[in-house]
Amino acid sequence: MHKQYSNKWQILVFLLPALILFCGILIAPIGASLYYSFFDWNGIGAKTFIGLSNYKELFHSNAIGFMKALRNSLLLAALSVFLQLPLALAFALTLGKRIKGERFFLSVFFMPVLISTVVIGQLWLKIYNPDYGILNVFLRSIGLDNLAQIWLGNKKTALGAVFVPTLWQYVGYHMLLLYAGVKSVPYELREAAMLDGASDAQINRYIVLPYIKPIIRISVIFAVTGSLKSFDLIYVLTNGGPLHSTEVPSTLMISMLFLRNRFGMGSTIAVLLILLCFGFALLINAIFKEEN
Repeated sequence: MHKQYSNKWQILVFLLPALILFCGILIAPIGASLYYSFFDWNGIGAKTFIGLSNYKELFHSNAIGFMKALRNSLLLAALSVFLQLPLALAFALTLGKRIKGERFFLSVFFMPVLISTVVIGQLWLKIYNPDYGILNVFLRSIGLDNLAQIWLGNKKTALGAVFVPTLWQYVGYHMLLLYAGVKSVPYELREAAMLDGASDAQINRYIVLPYIKPIIRISVIFAVTGSLKSFDLIYVLTNGGPLHSTEVPSTLMISMLFLRNRFGMGSTIAVLLILLCFGFALLINAIFKEEN
């Protein structure tokens, strides 16, 4: 009995540093954000308790623009799930068939994930440049001058222009996750299906996809939550403009904290982002659980 309690204390001692870091880096800031969300505070002076007024203003005030920012994030999430993930899955299924140069293509597709997002933002700023950007130069070279435009300065095209670099950067990340799942499918199952006359499409549909469904669930969660908290690439490319057409909750939160000195409102947005990410993760888990 004494030895059993001793082992528990040893386990606790070894877990304590990680627990302290977890609470200090994650739990404590979340608690602080929740606390400050109930105050009107400029970050320096005295705090004024206002209860849920920040939350009410966030959803009812057009001047804040939170609902538009949330719609943009949800649109990016939908594009990620229904465009980025199918593309990543197609690449994973193709590379999973042991094609020639498999390792080379894996490295090429994953390379954008390793590059700093700020660098990628600067790269795409050059591509979208209305004067010398490769996109407009190409359109003009093939006689489509009427399609050449200020891609990041037009509120009708800015959000789509922001999504393209996001698709390009992270499609390799999801492809690598799905590729690992595809390669884990026992070859005996494929071989038995081929002996029964199944085509590649049938093998993918009835064997590979059901087998890698847990990986697909993780990719969907990463795509949705990543879109909800997207910030750096949008900040570099447009900073939420033009006319807030690419505003997302994260850029709005930074604006509230550091440009408008509304630390209470910024904390409110942070709390809602945490709740949204957590809620969507639970919802996606529930959907995949029902399918199983």
